[in-house]
Amino acid sequence: MKKSDFIVIVLVAAFLAPFFLSDTVYAGYTAWNRANAMSMAFLKFAILATFGEMLGLRIKTGHYWEKGFGVVPHMVVWGVFGMWIAAAMGIFRMGVPAFLDTFTVFDGISGAMKGGFTGMKLLGAFFISLMMNTSFAPVFMTLHKILDNQIARHEGRFSSLTSRIPMEEFISSLNWKVQWGFVFKKTIPIFWIPAHTLTFLLPTDMQVLFAALCSVILGLFLSIAAVKSKNN
Repeated sequence: MKKSDFIVIVLVAAFLAPFFLSDTVYAGYTAWNRANAMSMAFLKFAILATFGEMLGLRIKTGHYWEKGFGVVPHMVVWGVFGMWIAAAMGIFRMGVPAFLDTFTVFDGISGAMKGGFTGMKLLGAFFISLMMNTSFAPVFMTLHKILDNQIARHEGRFSSLTSRIPMEEFISSLNWKVQWGFVFKKTIPIFWIPAHTLTFLLPTDMQVLFAALCSVILGLFLSIAAVKSKNN
């Protein structure tokens, strides 16, 4: 373990400790989260997902940061994505059970999703996750890769957020063998559908936070995909 790893562990522990040790801090967080859901989604993803990418960078290079990485642009992008993800989760959380209720065999799923754990609630959470990860997720993952390339092209400068994005160039240059063969084909069914099934079983005000925590793992997946892209 490097000195930088020890420092990161200490900083993460110091950041999380107040939420576990102080009822006042936790209650304040909960109240603010309920009153400001979208801004909190921005902060959760800006912090946690960027940290996940830094962990991925640590795996690839041995360092949590390197010149051209662009911590601030990554935080802005992830914050905006966080609000988009929070909105998508709300839409799928409400829409999928309502649609399933129209089928006799699934009637009652909307009610089950508001109660305690049951087999019907598990089934509803699975279908919500399945629909979100087979429709929203591929678009999100592809757009994230494009914006990641945009930040890298501008060497991590803030101008990456204000400059025109050459969408056609980035889309055509994507390594679709890795994007499809690993990111879509493997991570979605093996990790994301089960992870988000668990997410939608949690209380509503905990779901975005859990999704943001899962985004830390996404950073690790992205680092693996980047290594695969170089090797293909």
